Amino acid sequence: MAEQTAKPEHFIWQGTDKKGNKANGIMEAENSAVVKSELRRRGIVPGKIKKKPSSTLDKLFNKPNAGDIAVFSRQLATMINSGVPLVTALEIIAAGIDKPAMREMIVSIKNDVGGGTPLASAMGRFPEYFDELFCNLVNVGEQSGALDILLKNIADYKERMESIKSKIKKAMFYPIAVIAIAVIITVILMIFVVPAFADLFGSFGAELPLPTRIVIAMSEFLQTWGWAMLGGIIVSVYLFIRIYKKSPALRATMSRLSLKLPIFGSIFTKGAMARFARTMSTMFGAGVPLVEAMSSVSGAVGNVVYAKAVLEMRDQVATGQPLNTAMRETELFPNMVIQMTAIGEEAGSLDSMLSKVADFFEEQVSDAIDALSSLMEPIIMAVLGTLIGGLVIAMYMPIFQMGSVVGG
Repeated sequence: MAEQTAKPEHFIWQGTDKKGNKANGIMEAENSAVVKSELRRRGIVPGKIKKKPSSTLDKLFNKPNAGDIAVFSRQLATMINSGVPLVTALEIIAAGIDKPAMREMIVSIKNDVGGGTPLASAMGRFPEYFDELFCNLVNVGEQSGALDILLKNIADYKERMESIKSKIKKAMFYPIAVIAIAVIITVILMIFVVPAFADLFGSFGAELPLPTRIVIAMSEFLQTWGWAMLGGIIVSVYLFIRIYKKSPALRATMSRLSLKLPIFGSIFTKGAMARFARTMSTMFGAGVPLVEAMSSVSGAVGNVVYAKAVLEMRDQVATGQPLNTAMRETELFPNMVIQMTAIGEEAGSLDSMLSKVADFFEEQVSDAIDALSSLMEPIIMAVLGTLIGGLVIAMYMPIFQMGSVVGG
């Protein structure tokens, strides 16, 4: 039972094919026994099999990302459209990739496809990179004989989704990065600069101004308890991340809170709308049945609240209820989205209507982030000026007082 639930790992294998030629490759499996069984199924006599060593640096810098998957999809679509056989296309693409992990994954997919496994199933062995939505679309493409068109649609979809994600991350990253730098500078001043001024002021023998005394007290506190505070913050963040990953209730709570944040909540909501509409349009336009499409869409909206709502809508649509009615009952979708969906259902053009909705919200997200960036810059500068300037003024106040006394 333990082997069946074990996390898949990468194995480097060597063997001999039916013609007696040497063969080798990399396969993702739960254990070496699964590798041997799969090789025999392909008609390869297993030889040496060993677990592929990995390192933390490999995982951080060598891991395929969504951009890599989008480029791979577009390359594969172009080659298939040009008449290149699937296995040959995969082999050519793998040979031209510099990132080892990505190349190894494509080689593994190529080997599976060469052994008779459908492309969708071969990709499904790497769920971290090819999710249910991706594999469903590829499966539709294989079944309909329009794999190149579906792969191109997937590439377009991935690129649009990454564009939205990158814009939202940009909106969050800029203020967080500036605030973090401000905190670091303040801590350095408190620990290394303020104590030097405190020693100097100690020789004055006069009472210091209140702001100066407060800053010196904060400095002494940081020098005494700074490492304990830092350790507590690191442990708290680590525990929060661990609990967040394992607790559906916490993820749901954080998702609800994120949608209610001032300014940012509106961006997150519009981003979820754009992902929902774009994913639904892509899936339904590819010929995936609506109920089946919604199962994949729930995992692509990027917010637990909307993911749960989509699953509830799926159950209602499965009983014969129109999609726009199910959307209205969740009380999460704007009236414009519901009306556009209703028109699309009545006209039999749901995919094109949802595509227009996605275009609208993607533009809304872009405009909101541009406006937010313009608004945040002066606010952040004002906060930084107040924080750093106030600290400097507090430390120089005793010197100013001394100058006025001497001058008098």
